[in-house]
Amino acid sequence: NLKAQQEPRAWPRARSMAGPVTLRRIRSRNAAGCTGLLTLVAGVAATVVIGRTAALCFGIGSSSRSLGLRQPGAAAAAATARAAAMGRRPQDLASDAQRLLQDFADVVASTGFEGGLARAAQAAKAVALTAADIAREPPSELNEAFLAKALRQLFERLGPTYVKLGQFIASSPTLFPADYVREFQQCLDSTSEVPFAEIIRTVEEDLGRPLGAVFSYVDPKPLATASIAQVHAARLPSGEEVVIKVQKRGIQDTLNTDLGFIFLASRILEFINPELNSRGSLADIASDLRNSMLGELDFGQELENLETFRSFLDAQGLDAVATAPKPFPRVSSRRVLTMERLRGVPLVDLEGISRYSRDPEATLVAALNVWVVSVQSCDFFHADVHAGNLLVLEDGRVGFLDFGIVGRMPPAMSAAIDDLNTGLAANDAQGIAAALISMGATVGKVDERKFAADIEKLLVRLQGAESDGSSASGVDESQVQEIVLEVAQVAGNNGLKLPREFGLLIKQALYFDRYTKLLAPGLDMMSDSRVARFRSEVEVSA
Repeated sequence: NLKAQQEPRAWPRARSMAGPVTLRRIRSRNAAGCTGLLTLVAGVAATVVIGRTAALCFGIGSSSRSLGLRQPGAAAAAATARAAAMGRRPQDLASDAQRLLQDFADVVASTGFEGGLARAAQAAKAVALTAADIAREPPSELNEAFLAKALRQLFERLGPTYVKLGQFIASSPTLFPADYVREFQQCLDSTSEVPFAEIIRTVEEDLGRPLGAVFSYVDPKPLATASIAQVHAARLPSGEEVVIKVQKRGIQDTLNTDLGFIFLASRILEFINPELNSRGSLADIASDLRNSMLGELDFGQELENLETFRSFLDAQGLDAVATAPKPFPRVSSRRVLTMERLRGVPLVDLEGISRYSRDPEATLVAALNVWVVSVQSCDFFHADVHAGNLLVLEDGRVGFLDFGIVGRMPPAMSAAIDDLNTGLAANDAQGIAAALISMGATVGKVDERKFAADIEKLLVRLQGAESDGSSASGVDESQVQEIVLEVAQVAGNNGLKLPREFGLLIKQALYFDRYTKLLAPGLDMMSDSRVARFRSEVEVSA
């Protein structure tokens, strides 16, 4: 069942040659292409955020001018686009146009007439409502914060694809400008409940059996609902308590259509202004984003992640202190994931933890060590360890939930992380700067001494913030995000673009830092011998 449906077609990355696109092929798909133009507008809006990031990170220009977009009183923008186009040789221009037409045909063929028409109508309504909001309350000043807010409101109205894109922006402070990262923290992932009849229909279609033949009981009321799936408590005929995660109907077509047009928008912007390719392909970023987001729809991949993490715990002898839900492949599919139900309390529930753990500090250290060891010894690390995804279970173990977002440590980054840890432990700004430079992409030569001085100022500021006791009552996720943004900003100001994996990694480390201040304020993570270090052997015990 895991491979019952055909894998989604991946949009091409930058290609040196493209297959022929005949006028007949273009004409036959013209109607479908026209119906998707309004959706393309939304795709351009999404791509502008990515393009704005390219401008900031790569020094390509400023704001939408670097994208070759017209603005009131900004004739230079149009001139930049014309100059870029005129700078290409005729044969290069023809080749670029041929590739663009080929990609346009591929997107239209994949989305189809009905998909394009439906999303065009939805996009028109979303754009109209957002424009009406702006007309009612026009901004006193046109700035990045206003644009970020308008885009966030548009994304929420456009539905699941753009909500997910907004969450991607919010979780990538090393890639996107701070105004957008902050604003998209508010991107809502809550939707109305799907009728239970639809859940039954999806389960029976995917598993090929009546619901009653698979489960002895399914609670009609969902435990949770989000943009792409809904979760229900259930029981297997064997008596095992499980939860079933069921994909919402039609979400695959919606994401495929939307992401196709986001990719197409990026290709159009690159065609208008080839300068965007000078430091990396905008279309490649959009293509990778599409593949990543569509990958979340394959619950078979999440099932494999669960099995891999459980195998890692077993191989490392950590299954006595931590676990992840056991998946049930025989009653799972691409759109249905059945897994063990874990019962416990969030890691920040001090009163609840005391019922299941005699030593909350030791439990915290165990959770931290399991995560650190997974970064270096597992195929991936959990990249969303907020309090809702870490439970202290009734048996005292730590439960890791939700493996939809994971990160992978590139081999080249491992040594840099070692050096970074050493620098942090010694409060050595120069060592921290050297480690960050070794792991990031640079734009020109980085002044390591100036970078170290900026890091020194940041460390002093952060230490001052820690001493005010503002985080003693809980884990402030916005504060975690602000620290990551400050690190990314200091790096960017010094010509350094940190990889997204580093942003994911440091954000999880900051979560654990906050948990430490809540559960074990006297624990020094940098010097305590119980705390695991990267590239070191450590015994993890509860």
